[in-house]
Amino acid sequence: MEEFEVVNLETVRNAVNICTMCGFCKSVCPSFKAIGWDSALSRGRIVLTYGLLNGEIPADESVVENMYTCTTCADCERRCPSKVKIVDIVELCRADLVKNGHILPKHKAICENVLKYNNPFGEEKSVIETLGIEPKPAKVGYFAGCTATYRSTKTSAATISILKKLNVDFTTVDEICCGSVMQRIGWPEEDIVGMMRKNVDNIKSLGIETLVLSCAGCYRMFKKEYPKHLGELPFKVLHITEFLAEQELKLRPMTGVATYHDPCHLGRHCGVYDAPRAVIAKIPELQFKEMEFTRNLSHCCGGGGGVRSAFPEESGRIARTRVDEAEFADYIITTCPFCVNNLILGLGDRKDKKVVDLTELVDELL
Repeated sequence: MEEFEVVNLETVRNAVNICTMCGFCKSVCPSFKAIGWDSALSRGRIVLTYGLLNGEIPADESVVENMYTCTTCADCERRCPSKVKIVDIVELCRADLVKNGHILPKHKAICENVLKYNNPFGEEKSVIETLGIEPKPAKVGYFAGCTATYRSTKTSAATISILKKLNVDFTTVDEICCGSVMQRIGWPEEDIVGMMRKNVDNIKSLGIETLVLSCAGCYRMFKKEYPKHLGELPFKVLHITEFLAEQELKLRPMTGVATYHDPCHLGRHCGVYDAPRAVIAKIPELQFKEMEFTRNLSHCCGGGGGVRSAFPEESGRIARTRVDEAEFADYIITTCPFCVNNLILGLGDRKDKKVVDLTELVDELL
Protein backbone atom coordinates (compact mmCIF):
# COMPACT_ATOMS: atom_id res chain seq x y z
CA MET A 1 0.00 0.00 0.00
CA GLU A 2 1.28 3.45 -0.97
CA GLU A 3 2.54 5.40 2.05
CA PHE A 4 0.29 8.30 3.04
CA GLU A 5 2.03 11.15 4.86
CA VAL A 6 -0.17 12.52 7.64
CA VAL A 7 0.41 16.21 8.42
CA ASN A 8 -2.78 18.20 9.01
CA LEU A 9 -4.91 15.30 10.24
CA GLU A 10 -2.70 14.73 13.26
CA THR A 11 -4.32 17.80 14.85
CA VAL A 12 -7.76 16.14 14.83
CA ARG A 13 -6.79 12.62 15.95
CA ASN A 14 -8.87 12.95 19.13
CA ALA A 15 -11.79 14.59 17.31
CA VAL A 16 -12.05 11.68 14.88
CA ASN A 17 -12.43 9.31 17.83
CA ILE A 18 -15.28 11.36 19.35
CA CYS A 19 -17.75 10.36 16.60
CA THR A 20 -20.07 7.67 17.99
CA MET A 21 -21.40 6.61 14.55
CA CYS A 22 -24.92 7.42 15.78
CA GLY A 23 -26.07 8.43 12.29
CA PHE A 24 -27.90 11.60 13.29
CA CYS A 25 -26.08 13.30 10.40
CA LYS A 26 -27.77 10.89 8.00
CA SER A 27 -31.06 12.81 8.10
CA VAL A 28 -29.52 16.09 6.97
CA CYS A 29 -26.46 15.34 4.81
CA PRO A 30 -27.17 16.62 1.25
CA SER A 31 -24.59 14.42 -0.46
CA PHE A 32 -25.95 11.30 1.23
CA LYS A 33 -29.42 12.16 -0.12
CA ALA A 34 -27.96 12.50 -3.62
CA ILE A 35 -25.62 9.48 -3.55
CA GLY A 36 -27.15 7.07 -1.01
CA TRP A 37 -23.98 5.49 0.38
CA ASP A 38 -22.72 5.84 3.97
CA SER A 39 -19.26 6.65 2.61
CA ALA A 40 -20.79 9.87 1.22
CA LEU A 41 -22.07 10.79 4.68
CA SER A 42 -20.40 12.62 7.55
CA ARG A 43 -19.87 9.54 9.71
CA GLY A 44 -18.60 7.63 6.66
CA ARG A 45 -16.07 10.37 5.97
CA ILE A 46 -14.97 10.17 9.61
CA VAL A 47 -14.28 6.44 9.10
CA LEU A 48 -12.30 7.16 5.92
CA THR A 49 -10.34 9.87 7.71
CA TYR A 50 -9.57 7.48 10.58
CA GLY A 51 -8.34 4.90 8.09
CA LEU A 52 -6.01 7.38 6.37
CA LEU A 53 -4.79 8.74 9.69
CA ASN A 54 -3.80 5.29 10.93
CA GLY A 55 -2.51 3.91 7.62
CA GLU A 56 -5.27 1.30 7.42
CA ILE A 57 -6.69 2.23 3.99
CA PRO A 58 -5.09 3.58 0.80
CA ALA A 59 -5.93 7.02 -0.59
CA ASP A 60 -7.56 5.48 -3.63
CA GLU A 61 -10.04 6.97 -6.08
CA SER A 62 -13.10 6.05 -3.98
CA VAL A 63 -11.67 7.72 -0.88
CA VAL A 64 -10.87 10.91 -2.79
CA GLU A 65 -14.32 10.99 -4.37
CA ASN A 66 -16.13 10.55 -1.05
CA MET A 67 -14.08 13.25 0.67
CA TYR A 68 -14.85 15.69 -2.14
CA THR A 69 -18.61 15.14 -2.44
CA CYS A 70 -19.03 17.01 0.87
CA THR A 71 -20.53 20.47 0.27
CA THR A 72 -19.13 21.71 3.64
CA CYS A 73 -22.66 22.93 4.47
CA ALA A 74 -22.14 22.16 8.21
CA ASP A 75 -25.69 20.89 8.73
CA CYS A 76 -24.15 17.71 10.15
CA GLU A 77 -22.36 19.79 12.80
CA ARG A 78 -25.67 21.33 13.85
CA ARG A 79 -27.17 17.84 14.16
CA CYS A 80 -24.17 16.11 15.79
CA PRO A 81 -24.83 15.29 19.49
CA SER A 82 -21.07 14.86 20.06
CA LYS A 83 -20.34 18.33 18.59
CA VAL A 84 -17.70 16.97 16.20
CA LYS A 85 -16.28 19.70 13.92
CA ILE A 86 -16.84 17.60 10.84
CA VAL A 87 -16.21 20.33 8.24
CA ASP A 88 -12.79 21.05 9.77
CA ILE A 89 -11.95 17.35 9.68
CA VAL A 90 -13.05 17.00 6.04
CA GLU A 91 -11.03 20.05 4.97
CA LEU A 92 -7.93 18.92 6.87
CA CYS A 93 -8.26 15.50 5.26
CA ARG A 94 -8.48 17.16 1.86
CA ALA A 95 -5.35 19.15 2.66
CA ASP A 96 -3.45 15.94 3.40
CA LEU A 97 -4.82 14.32 0.24
CA VAL A 98 -3.57 17.28 -1.82
CA LYS A 99 -0.21 17.20 -0.04
CA ASN A 100 0.11 13.54 -1.04
CA GLY A 101 -0.69 14.34 -4.68
CA HIS A 102 -4.35 13.28 -4.64
CA ILE A 103 -6.26 16.16 -6.19
CA LEU A 104 -9.13 16.06 -8.68
CA PRO A 105 -8.14 17.40 -12.13
CA LYS A 106 -10.83 20.09 -12.16
CA HIS A 107 -9.82 21.28 -8.71
CA LYS A 108 -6.15 21.35 -9.68
CA ALA A 109 -6.97 23.50 -12.73
CA ILE A 110 -8.97 25.91 -10.54
CA CYS A 111 -6.10 26.34 -8.07
CA GLU A 112 -3.54 26.80 -10.85
CA ASN A 113 -5.77 29.47 -12.38
CA VAL A 114 -5.92 31.32 -9.08
CA LEU A 115 -2.14 31.24 -8.70
CA LYS A 116 -1.57 32.42 -12.29
CA TYR A 117 -4.50 34.78 -12.90
CA ASN A 118 -5.74 35.61 -9.35
CA ASN A 119 -9.14 34.08 -10.14
CA PRO A 120 -10.43 30.49 -10.52
CA PHE A 121 -11.75 31.00 -14.06
CA GLY A 122 -8.44 31.79 -15.76
CA GLU A 123 -9.62 35.28 -16.78
CA GLU A 124 -6.67 37.46 -17.75
CA LYS A 125 -8.31 40.80 -16.91
CA SER A 126 -8.12 41.95 -13.29
CA VAL A 127 -11.24 42.65 -11.23
CA ILE A 128 -10.66 46.40 -11.61
CA GLU A 129 -10.34 46.15 -15.40
CA THR A 130 -13.50 44.03 -15.56
CA LEU A 131 -15.62 46.23 -13.28
CA GLY A 132 -14.26 49.38 -14.92
CA ILE A 133 -14.05 51.45 -11.73
CA GLU A 134 -10.65 52.54 -10.41
CA PRO A 135 -10.01 52.32 -6.65
CA LYS A 136 -9.83 55.55 -4.66
CA PRO A 137 -9.69 56.47 -0.97
CA ALA A 138 -13.14 55.96 0.60
CA LYS A 139 -14.68 54.76 3.87
CA VAL A 140 -16.82 52.11 2.14
CA GLY A 141 -15.16 49.49 -0.04
CA TYR A 142 -16.86 46.97 -2.34
CA PHE A 143 -15.25 43.51 -2.63
CA ALA A 144 -17.07 41.90 -5.57
CA GLY A 145 -15.48 38.43 -5.47
CA CYS A 146 -14.50 36.30 -8.47
CA THR A 147 -17.92 34.82 -9.29
CA ALA A 148 -19.80 38.13 -9.25
CA THR A 149 -17.01 39.73 -11.28
CA TYR A 150 -16.49 37.16 -14.02
CA ARG A 151 -19.62 34.97 -14.16
CA SER A 152 -22.62 36.35 -12.23
CA THR A 153 -21.89 39.85 -13.46
CA LYS A 154 -25.44 41.11 -12.85
CA THR A 155 -24.78 40.80 -9.11
CA SER A 156 -21.72 43.07 -9.09
CA ALA A 157 -23.40 45.51 -11.49
CA ALA A 158 -26.49 45.64 -9.25
CA THR A 159 -24.40 46.22 -6.12
CA ILE A 160 -22.49 49.08 -7.74
CA SER A 161 -25.74 50.53 -9.07
CA ILE A 162 -27.35 50.45 -5.60
CA LEU A 163 -24.36 52.12 -3.95
CA LYS A 164 -24.53 54.89 -6.55
CA LYS A 165 -28.31 55.32 -6.18
CA LEU A 166 -27.89 55.61 -2.39
CA ASN A 167 -25.14 58.22 -2.91
CA VAL A 168 -22.62 56.14 -0.98
CA ASP A 169 -19.03 57.34 -1.30
CA PHE A 170 -17.51 53.95 -2.09
CA THR A 171 -14.55 52.41 -3.85
CA THR A 172 -13.77 49.17 -5.57
CA VAL A 173 -10.75 47.22 -4.33
CA ASP A 174 -7.76 46.00 -6.31
CA GLU A 175 -8.76 42.53 -5.16
CA ILE A 176 -7.60 39.03 -5.95
CA CYS A 177 -9.36 35.75 -5.14
CA CYS A 178 -10.28 35.67 -1.44
CA GLY A 179 -8.92 32.11 -1.18
CA SER A 180 -12.18 30.37 -0.31
CA VAL A 181 -12.21 27.95 -3.22
CA MET A 182 -8.58 26.92 -2.60
CA GLN A 183 -9.17 26.43 1.11
CA ARG A 184 -12.25 24.27 0.49
CA ILE A 185 -10.20 22.12 -1.90
CA GLY A 186 -7.31 21.72 0.57
CA TRP A 187 -4.59 23.70 -1.20
CA PRO A 188 -1.49 24.54 0.94
CA GLU A 189 -2.21 27.28 3.50
CA GLU A 190 0.91 29.33 2.70
CA ASP A 191 -0.44 30.25 -0.73
CA ILE A 192 -3.87 31.13 0.68
CA VAL A 193 -2.48 33.24 3.54
CA GLY A 194 -0.33 35.14 1.04
CA MET A 195 -3.47 36.02 -0.91
CA MET A 196 -5.20 37.09 2.29
CA ARG A 197 -2.37 39.49 3.10
CA LYS A 198 -2.47 41.05 -0.37
CA ASN A 199 -6.21 41.69 -0.11
CA VAL A 200 -6.00 43.17 3.38
CA ASP A 201 -3.05 45.40 2.42
CA ASN A 202 -4.94 46.70 -0.62
CA ILE A 203 -8.05 47.39 1.46
CA LYS A 204 -6.06 49.17 4.20
CA SER A 205 -4.23 51.33 1.65
CA LEU A 206 -7.55 52.92 0.62
CA GLY A 207 -8.57 53.87 4.16
CA ILE A 208 -11.64 51.63 4.00
CA GLU A 209 -13.59 51.40 7.26
CA THR A 210 -16.45 49.17 6.04
CA LEU A 211 -15.98 46.38 3.49
CA VAL A 212 -19.16 45.26 1.68
CA LEU A 213 -19.21 41.85 -0.03
CA SER A 214 -21.57 40.18 -2.55
CA CYS A 215 -20.52 36.56 -2.08
CA ALA A 216 -21.33 34.43 0.98
CA GLY A 217 -18.09 32.47 0.48
CA CYS A 218 -15.95 35.62 0.39
CA TYR A 219 -17.86 36.97 3.40
CA ARG A 220 -17.13 33.82 5.41
CA MET A 221 -13.44 34.08 4.55
CA PHE A 222 -13.20 37.67 5.80
CA LYS A 223 -15.32 37.01 8.89
CA LYS A 224 -13.84 33.66 9.94
CA GLU A 225 -10.63 32.70 8.15
CA TYR A 226 -8.83 36.03 7.69
CA PRO A 227 -8.88 36.88 11.43
CA LYS A 228 -7.78 33.34 12.24
CA HIS A 229 -4.60 33.78 10.17
CA LEU A 230 -4.02 37.56 10.25
CA GLY A 231 -5.56 38.68 13.54
CA GLU A 232 -8.35 41.23 13.95
CA LEU A 233 -9.04 43.11 10.72
CA PRO A 234 -8.80 46.93 10.77
CA PHE A 235 -12.17 47.35 9.03
CA LYS A 236 -15.78 46.22 9.48
CA VAL A 237 -16.98 43.36 7.27
CA LEU A 238 -20.60 43.39 6.04
CA HIS A 239 -22.47 41.23 3.58
CA ILE A 240 -24.39 43.44 1.15
CA THR A 241 -27.67 42.40 2.81
CA GLU A 242 -26.40 43.59 6.22
CA PHE A 243 -25.48 46.91 4.62
CA LEU A 244 -28.86 47.25 2.87
CA ALA A 245 -30.81 46.31 6.00
CA GLU A 246 -29.44 49.51 7.61
CA GLN A 247 -30.45 51.74 4.67
CA GLU A 248 -33.69 53.53 3.95
CA LEU A 249 -34.82 51.86 0.73
CA LYS A 250 -37.72 53.24 -1.26
CA LEU A 251 -38.71 50.24 -3.36
CA ARG A 252 -41.45 49.80 -5.94
CA PRO A 253 -44.18 47.23 -5.15
CA MET A 254 -43.88 43.66 -6.36
CA THR A 255 -46.60 41.00 -6.53
CA GLY A 256 -46.32 37.25 -6.05
CA VAL A 257 -45.13 34.83 -3.37
CA ALA A 258 -41.45 34.74 -2.45
CA THR A 259 -39.36 32.54 -0.20
CA TYR A 260 -35.73 32.83 0.92
CA HIS A 261 -32.94 30.27 0.70
CA ASP A 262 -30.22 30.69 3.36
CA PRO A 263 -26.73 30.18 1.86
CA CYS A 264 -24.76 27.81 4.11
CA HIS A 265 -21.70 30.07 4.37
CA LEU A 266 -23.81 33.11 5.21
CA GLY A 267 -26.27 31.33 7.50
CA ARG A 268 -24.97 28.33 9.43
CA HIS A 269 -21.31 29.33 9.14
CA CYS A 270 -21.73 33.04 10.02
CA GLY A 271 -25.18 33.37 11.60
CA VAL A 272 -26.59 35.97 9.17
CA TYR A 273 -30.31 35.21 8.99
CA ASP A 274 -32.20 38.40 9.82
CA ALA A 275 -30.60 40.94 7.47
CA PRO A 276 -31.74 39.36 4.16
CA ARG A 277 -35.26 38.93 5.52
CA ALA A 278 -35.29 42.53 6.71
CA VAL A 279 -34.41 43.68 3.18
CA ILE A 280 -37.12 41.47 1.64
CA ALA A 281 -39.62 42.93 4.13
CA LYS A 282 -38.95 46.39 2.63
CA ILE A 283 -40.54 45.31 -0.69
CA PRO A 284 -44.17 46.55 -0.76
CA GLU A 285 -46.99 44.06 -1.53
CA LEU A 286 -44.68 41.04 -1.86
CA GLN A 287 -46.00 37.99 0.00
CA PHE A 288 -43.24 36.21 1.90
CA LYS A 289 -43.43 32.61 3.07
CA GLU A 290 -40.69 30.49 4.63
CA MET A 291 -39.82 27.00 3.45
CA GLU A 292 -40.12 24.15 5.97
CA PHE A 293 -36.36 24.01 6.46
CA THR A 294 -35.00 27.49 6.96
CA ARG A 295 -32.42 29.54 8.90
CA ASN A 296 -30.05 27.13 10.71
CA LEU A 297 -32.18 24.19 9.50
CA SER A 298 -31.89 25.30 5.87
CA HIS A 299 -30.96 22.61 3.37
CA CYS A 300 -27.89 23.10 1.18
CA CYS A 301 -28.22 24.05 -2.51
CA GLY A 302 -25.42 21.61 -3.41
CA GLY A 303 -23.12 24.21 -4.97
CA GLY A 304 -20.41 24.54 -2.31
CA GLY A 305 -17.26 22.75 -1.22
CA GLY A 306 -16.06 22.24 -4.79
CA VAL A 307 -18.88 19.76 -5.45
CA ARG A 308 -20.44 21.58 -8.38
CA SER A 309 -17.17 21.81 -10.32
CA ALA A 310 -16.13 18.18 -9.79
CA PHE A 311 -19.48 16.39 -9.42
CA PRO A 312 -22.13 18.39 -11.33
CA GLU A 313 -24.68 15.55 -11.45
CA GLU A 314 -24.68 15.07 -7.68
CA SER A 315 -24.75 18.84 -7.22
CA GLY A 316 -27.76 19.10 -9.53
CA ARG A 317 -29.68 16.40 -7.64
CA ILE A 318 -29.14 18.27 -4.37
CA ALA A 319 -30.33 21.51 -5.99
CA ARG A 320 -33.50 19.87 -7.28
CA THR A 321 -34.46 18.65 -3.80
CA ARG A 322 -34.10 22.21 -2.46
CA VAL A 323 -36.17 23.71 -5.29
CA ASP A 324 -38.86 21.09 -4.60
CA GLU A 325 -39.16 22.47 -1.06
CA ALA A 326 -40.14 25.85 -2.55
CA GLU A 327 -42.96 24.46 -4.70
CA PHE A 328 -45.39 27.10 -3.33
CA ALA A 329 -43.25 30.10 -4.33
CA ASP A 330 -43.09 32.23 -7.46
CA TYR A 331 -39.64 33.51 -6.46
CA ILE A 332 -36.76 31.81 -4.65
CA ILE A 333 -34.63 34.68 -3.34
CA THR A 334 -31.08 34.09 -2.15
CA THR A 335 -27.89 36.05 -1.52
CA CYS A 336 -24.96 34.08 -2.91
CA PRO A 337 -23.84 33.72 -6.56
CA PHE A 338 -23.14 30.00 -6.07
CA CYS A 339 -26.62 29.40 -4.63
CA VAL A 340 -28.27 31.40 -7.42
CA ASN A 341 -26.48 29.44 -10.15
CA ASN A 342 -27.04 26.04 -8.58
CA LEU A 343 -30.70 26.61 -7.73
CA ILE A 344 -31.27 27.73 -11.34
CA LEU A 345 -29.72 24.40 -12.33
CA GLY A 346 -32.19 22.73 -9.95
CA LEU A 347 -35.14 24.47 -11.60
CA GLY A 348 -34.68 22.48 -14.78
CA ASP A 349 -37.49 23.25 -17.19
CA ARG A 350 -39.88 24.56 -14.52
CA LYS A 351 -41.30 27.88 -15.73
CA ASP A 352 -43.58 28.57 -12.75
CA LYS A 353 -40.86 30.01 -10.53
CA LYS A 354 -37.72 32.11 -10.73
CA VAL A 355 -34.46 32.12 -8.74
CA VAL A 356 -33.28 35.67 -8.08
CA ASP A 357 -30.38 37.33 -6.28
CA LEU A 358 -31.68 39.76 -3.64
CA THR A 359 -29.23 42.49 -4.64
CA GLU A 360 -30.37 42.34 -8.26
CA LEU A 361 -34.00 42.47 -7.13
CA VAL A 362 -33.40 45.51 -4.92
CA ASP A 363 -31.61 47.33 -7.71
CA GLU A 364 -34.50 46.62 -10.06
CA LEU A 365 -37.05 47.97 -7.57
CA LEU A 366 -35.03 50.90 -6.16
